[in-house]
Amino acid sequence: MNPAGRHPWAMITVRVSSARLPRKCLLEFGGVNVLEHVIERTKWGGFAPLVCTTENAEDDVIERIAQNRDCALFRGSEKDKLHRWMMACDTYGVDAFHTVDADDPFFDPELGQLSLALLKEEKLDLVYPSSNTYLASVGYSLTAEVVRKACDIKTTDDTEMMWYHVEKVPGLKATELRVTNARIRDVRLTLDYQEDYWLLRTVLRILGPHAQRADIENLFSKNPDLTKINWFRNSEWKQVQESKRV
Repeated sequence: MNPAGRHPWAMITVRVSSARLPRKCLLEFGGVNVLEHVIERTKWGGFAPLVCTTENAEDDVIERIAQNRDCALFRGSEKDKLHRWMMACDTYGVDAFHTVDADDPFFDPELGQLSLALLKEEKLDLVYPSSNTYLASVGYSLTAEVVRKACDIKTTDDTEMMWYHVEKVPGLKATELRVTNARIRDVRLTLDYQEDYWLLRTVLRILGPHAQRADIENLFSKNPDLTKINWFRNSEWKQVQESKRV
């Protein structure tokens, strides 16, 4: 039986190990931990969560969390994210999914649904995030088939930066999810540094766990100095991301 039912799949990629902010997915976040919050926000947004983690013993706690939250789980290669996704799709009969990183606690489910709908309606392989809205607001939508093709052509087993490999698939049909009504952009709502955690906890305290994009945009439009808490970290984060390009 397909545990997703009628709900589209959200692939929640997560592991306990994190260099810059140790065990960040287990940090307290509104009476639960960050991962539990992300799982519940995914369900609230109309997705079926598929928690995708590694076979490392330290990620046993993630398996327990997924079981306690009654969601699908797959464990696979630590470095080869693409292969882990491919095997998760095979295991659960997934033909397409939207990515949700466990370090993006205020991702926008509405944009995620629009992204997946665009993927299916236009018969695309990939829909990538808009550059017009704030960081960590929306992930990627992919077909299982394009993940398989990327696995076939990749030249390394280190595929953490998966889009560098997917974009090399011959004949790739991809488009950007355009967001024309976004009112803020230079806001960092991903969790990599202690300062990120401070800002995210502030948003949570003011807006609650179900904050929508309009709520978040209003908050930062009225309080622009909030971005000073962690925006200075963004250039360092970008350098780290670029260093992982294969």
